[in-house]
Amino acid sequence: MTGHVLIAHDLRSTADLALRRAAQLARQHNAKLTLLHVFDPKLSQTERERIEQSLDRSLTEFAPPGSHLRLCQGKPAEGVLEQVQQTGADLLVLGAHHQRHEFFSGTTLDRIARRCPVPLLLAARDEDTPYRSAVAAIDFSLCACTALHQACLLLPSEASIHALHVFEGQKNNAHADTQLLTQRALVDQLIQDESLRLPEQAPTLSHEVQPGTLPRTLQEALNNRQPQLLVLGSHGRSALSQALLGSLAQHYLHKAPCDVFVVR
Repeated sequence: MTGHVLIAHDLRSTADLALRRAAQLARQHNAKLTLLHVFDPKLSQTERERIEQSLDRSLTEFAPPGSHLRLCQGKPAEGVLEQVQQTGADLLVLGAHHQRHEFFSGTTLDRIARRCPVPLLLAARDEDTPYRSAVAAIDFSLCACTALHQACLLLPSEASIHALHVFEGQKNNAHADTQLLTQRALVDQLIQDESLRLPEQAPTLSHEVQPGTLPRTLQEALNNRQPQLLVLGSHGRSALSQALLGSLAQHYLHKAPCDVFVVR
């Protein structure tokens, strides 16, 4: 259950878009909402006051009553991650199209996503109505199952979530059809087990197994279904998975076709 939503605002127009989504989720879950901005320590007092006034206007316009504004100084990624811990937030919301940080390789978004201890929602669409449709990429990892479960708790009961497992079988494999049937049976059982863990008012959950390559087959599903939300686990496929954001999650965070929900 979402109890505290933290929205990190970087003063871009996409951040107000993300604030509107964060406010909608806070209302839906009757959750606390905190608007965070991490500013450069070199800013003058006048500039800080201008930023605070601007954020306060956004908070008043979009957020539910009782929401809080929190300002801190430091480096963006480190400041956001520190505040996730300090505020006790259980959902972090960001706007899409974050700039590269000039002092680091990769982006601020990458740094936050690969270390964020709570689910991360990247708001890419200008919508503030409750989610009605989602696609979740699943495999047999704990991370993917956790992401699916968290999405079922995040979305309202009227929504639907379609879980997609991509079977990447070897070419010219004489046993490919048998292996595909086995994969489908395993995924059937996995979804059945996950369904038993959900509350009665959970979204409608459907699933399928499709042969193909993961990026292409998932993209085809997104094109066909046009979901409002893409659900991903952020695990990698290598020994570096503890240090690196999973390549699939990284791709969709930077080229979000819809809102993206990432869970470690």
